[in-house]
Amino acid sequence: MYKVKRTAEFDAWLASINDGMTRMTKKMKVADLPDFDMAEMLKTEEDVAHYLTLVLDENDIGEFTHALGIVARSRGMSAVAEKSGLTREALYKALRPSSQPRFDTIYKVCQALGVRLVAQSGPAPV
Repeated sequence: MYKVKRTAEFDAWLASINDGMTRMTKKMKVADLPDFDMAEMLKTEEDVAHYLTLVLDENDIGEFTHALGIVARSRGMSAVAEKSGLTREALYKALRPSSQPRFDTIYKVCQALGVRLVAQSGPAPV
């Protein structure tokens, strides 16, 4: 068995570990959790591509439209609207989860975001 020399530094470290363990076992209310914003997580072009690919794999057009809205928000709605040739209001309306935008609108937004839609062969969705 190892003997540990008890020092003030060791006691402070041990106290911090115990404090951390106590904080981890405390109950939290859902309302006290920090807000999560996916747009803040999309820092690189690779992040955007990976996120949109994951959403496309779910085969839910509404969710993909919503995801495009999140990506557009992360890049600045005004800038994306200008690049896509849409008004800011039209962009917000088109990218709501409940909307059903035309393909040309989706295509314009993807181009403005620097995203290419690529067709791949594979098994049919279940």
